[in-house]
Amino acid sequence: MSIVKDKKLAEAGKKNIEWAEKHMPVLKIIRNEFEKTQPLKGKRIAACLHVTKETAVLVKTLRTGGAEVSLCASNPLSTQDDIAAALDADGFAVYAVKGCDNKLYFECINKALDVKPHITIDDGADLLNLVHTTRSELLKEVIAGQEETTTGVIRLRAMAKEGALKYPVIAVNDTPTKHLMDNWYGTAQSTLDGVIRATNELIAGKVVVIAGYGHCGKGIASRARGLGARVVVTEINPVEGIRAYFEGFQVMKMNDAAKIGDIFITVTGNKHVIDKQHFEVMKDGAVVCNSGHFDVEINVKELQQMCVEKTEPRPLVEEYKLKSGKKVVLLAQGRLVNLACAEGHPSEVMDLSFSDQALVAEYIAKNSDKLSEKKVYDVPSEIDVRVALLKAKAHWLGIDDLTPEQKAYLEGWKEGT
Repeated sequence: MSIVKDKKLAEAGKKNIEWAEKHMPVLKIIRNEFEKTQPLKGKRIAACLHVTKETAVLVKTLRTGGAEVSLCASNPLSTQDDIAAALDADGFAVYAVKGCDNKLYFECINKALDVKPHITIDDGADLLNLVHTTRSELLKEVIAGQEETTTGVIRLRAMAKEGALKYPVIAVNDTPTKHLMDNWYGTAQSTLDGVIRATNELIAGKVVVIAGYGHCGKGIASRARGLGARVVVTEINPVEGIRAYFEGFQVMKMNDAAKIGDIFITVTGNKHVIDKQHFEVMKDGAVVCNSGHFDVEINVKELQQMCVEKTEPRPLVEEYKLKSGKKVVLLAQGRLVNLACAEGHPSEVMDLSFSDQALVAEYIAKNSDKLSEKKVYDVPSEIDVRVALLKAKAHWLGIDDLTPEQKAYLEGWKEGT
């Protein structure tokens, strides 16, 4: 039996899913193929993902391909309750409630694992972690898994390096049609959307501090500048720091940026990027939020200890008054602001990421013999190219083909100047 907040929300969720489907043409093509070929017939899939309208389109595609699918949330604040209700009404096993506590969050993951999966799909590796610890009896059933977030891939590579990874995992996050589109364009738009929806503050003229200049940070910095912000980047990687500088952004240490920022956005994947010493020197009314997967980038516990009074003037907007009298404004409890305060990535972007997921599930089902090592694998390049070509076709883009002469030139070495 599913765990959802309110089954009466199902009709509203159904309409939202239908809206997403209209903007996800590649996944529609794949679903039509899956209906004919049934590549996932007999396979059980447990997915731990943000329960959004786009995720609903993915799990419907997997089911159309013959899979039995169970779904749980990958973050306590990222669930869209109407979508969970709609999936429940459509016969899915779904375990997700927005705003749940940690106890219910992990109960939901355990419920999703009761399907005894052959394939796991993760956003942050929480589901895989349980399979490796408290639900290790399930290991014998799992063929392989897939991971779609940078933070999760980092965790899995660390596990593989230590010999702790017990089954192969494909890093969907690392394939270009995912990280170059989803992380750069999706995270950028949805993060700023979350900040604006939560606060209704004007971005133009503000000093926006971006912690981390990876794919997500690059996108957010670019979009913030487009909205008229003065953007400051903080980095630990000197190469990325130089890139930010050459892109026209101010680059400085967080200790210095903390004194001048109006809005702070963390996207590093690391812990305590904003800490006590930063809160102490921030402007009165500085807004702090996170768009990295886990709620560790902002030291919320330290902020709570420094606080003498806390108010919530708007949903998921908390004002922490410090002893100095200044206030620090925290969004979404330090969790993913783009999903807690907004709706996550646009459907057009997730069309690419979830098409990768669907085709990787098919690949796992058909090629278990090629996944013999317990390590993190890259997505086969042919899947990435296929998704990109389908997306280009769906948007009527003209993509050139190499002539035989051009192909021979690129593959040869004898012809030079």
